Amino acid sequence: MKAIIIDDEPLARMMVKEYLQSYPHIAVAEECNDGFEGMKAIQQHQPDLIFLDIQMPKINGFEMLELIDHPPLVIFTTAFEEYAIKAFDAHAADYLLKPFSKERFDKAMQKLTQQRVNATQAVVDMALQTAAPSNRIVVKDNGKIKIIPMAQVQYLEAADDYVKIITAEGSFLKKKTMQYFEDSLPPQEFIRIHRSYLINASLITRIDLNEKDSHLLLLTTGARLPVSKAGYVRLKEALGI
Repeated sequence: MKAIIIDDEPLARMMVKEYLQSYPHIAVAEECNDGFEGMKAIQQHQPDLIFLDIQMPKINGFEMLELIDHPPLVIFTTAFEEYAIKAFDAHAADYLLKPFSKERFDKAMQKLTQQRVNATQAVVDMALQTAAPSNRIVVKDNGKIKIIPMAQVQYLEAADDYVKIITAEGSFLKKKTMQYFEDSLPPQEFIRIHRSYLINASLITRIDLNEKDSHLLLLTTGARLPVSKAGYVRLKEALGI
């Protein structure tokens, strides 16, 4: 098996490498200091397993995994206990809380035989929804990683298997569902006005009555978006009208 260690702490990487000496069938293909390096290494080596820190510079471990189409098996390593440990356990991906012992490391390695690659994405989704709401969205744009602060998002639009993120710079695609964003974004700040649209509430300038009792929402950017009946109810509740 090929493995990659992704952690911004050299001592933590050294500990994992030391513990892996007991597993000669696993070769460390590369060590990475952050999520950017980790993504490049995963694309280059196509590892079977990664040891991944969560809190790192630039982009965190969850955000890095979101950008990978087919994530390998993951053993998370972190010093922060507030992340959703139960979510990891429920999906058979392991979670090592630093500093961890060789005995605890060995238990994680034993679970590898029970893990499946398709469990990784479920773990990431569960952890992201359980953790504190993010104030940014990380996307791939022409092969580069772009970090979009939520304050810059004008609205989100459904686009088949993707969600289109509309900003003043342009639009960006994220392979998620509208339901995912509706569940993870603060409902007072982003309102689902239609099955295909989630809008930044701070940009609302007017709600116009349209034909057949339907409505159109006008944003300060000039965008005019349809409002469904259920969306109109949510709008009134959120705006207190």
